[in-house]
Amino acid sequence: MPAWHRVLDEVLHDRRSALVGYAALFTLDRRDAEDLVHDAIVRTFAKPRALTDVYTAEGYVRSVIRTMFIDSARRTASWRTKVHLLADTGHARSPEHATAAALDVRAALAGLTPRERAVAVLRYFDDLTVPEVAHELGLSTGAVKRYLFDATAKLRTALGPDVLPHDPDAAVESGSHL
Repeated sequence: MPAWHRVLDEVLHDRRSALVGYAALFTLDRRDAEDLVHDAIVRTFAKPRALTDVYTAEGYVRSVIRTMFIDSARRTASWRTKVHLLADTGHARSPEHATAAALDVRAALAGLTPRERAVAVLRYFDDLTVPEVAHELGLSTGAVKRYLFDATAKLRTALGPDVLPHDPDAAVESGSHL
């Protein structure tokens, strides 16, 4: 039996309850703490590591617990800032409304030039930055900003002024010509 098997057994049998108690300080919920400990143990022992004693392994698992909790909190905060883009939480919409909205968006996108459409999709759907869009399409950042400005104006005209979030990258400096 490899040494890490013995260490894993000791962590699971002797230190698991202490680890769950530690995780509960972060999650404030025992079930979430147990899930966090489980995930941290899996992440810790999924790769070969030089964990030869239970105390070193426990310290490593505690570090993974902290990291996973912080990463999860960041993902949740990021999700909260973007969830409004996916659904209107004010009221449930019918499938017919969703179909009509999809057709409206498709028609609005059809009114864009191919470059405007590509820039808008990469910027607003794939959430790429202007330099990333420029790299992806082989354009200058100034050209991307111009296409984005034009596409945003056309989309707002077709779909309404509040359909797209304010995007400072969609603004073109006055006097710039391509």
